[in-house]
Amino acid sequence: MGKLDGRVVVVTGAARGQGEQEARLFRAEGAEVLVADVLDEQGEALAREIGARYVHLDVGEETDWRAAARTAKETYGRVDGLVNNAGILRFNSLVDTPLEEFMQVVRVNQVGCFLGIKTMAPVMEDGGTIVNTASYTAVTGMAAVGTYAATKHAILGLTRVAALELADRRIRVNAMCPGAIDTAMSNPAQLDPEADAEETSRALDELYRKLVPLGRIGRPDEVARLALFLTSDDSSYITGQPFVIDGGWLAGVSII
Repeated sequence: MGKLDGRVVVVTGAARGQGEQEARLFRAEGAEVLVADVLDEQGEALAREIGARYVHLDVGEETDWRAAARTAKETYGRVDGLVNNAGILRFNSLVDTPLEEFMQVVRVNQVGCFLGIKTMAPVMEDGGTIVNTASYTAVTGMAAVGTYAATKHAILGLTRVAALELADRRIRVNAMCPGAIDTAMSNPAQLDPEADAEETSRALDELYRKLVPLGRIGRPDEVARLALFLTSDDSSYITGQPFVIDGGWLAGVSII
């Protein structure tokens, strides 16, 4: 028996990184998974491999969300869960950030999360779950990622309001707040076939050894396991909450 037997879950940004690991784990735990992304080749390959269905989804486009909801209902007959995983990151100081760049990040991270809730909640079965991917930067500040942090703070607000508004249908809404995780967002070498991504991962471990109490960067499968917890009945009495998964980074800095 899997923890998600009989459930149908939509995962956005599922072609790689955290979303890929979530899709893989959810399938292994018995869920039917709708793999959603704009990376069609990678997404379709993953869906074939794990026995899922792929759909092209630009999370900033409401028409794409409606099409994804229709696909889920037509393919599986129901929707029980959503993981709003898709997101982008841009580095810039606030005063040097062009408005176009700010709005690009808002469109994917913040609007994408909003549209996911707005579109999927009405078609979701009572007792469903929504997991929003926020960030360590949703609960603290970090220089050079102000736009990203602003959108992730907004996701916590959306999470809390949605938890209140959907509680009468027993739809639980929670947020994950990952710290540095070894995905293409933190490790661009993963996108370069000529680069040594494993060597870069080791370098990142060395960097975060000095910053993070647990002494390393996080792994995407660790975030996937938190998403599983928040999607399964293991978290049946939890809603409206942020869950920080950062190796202790937020706890503070040790000078010893």
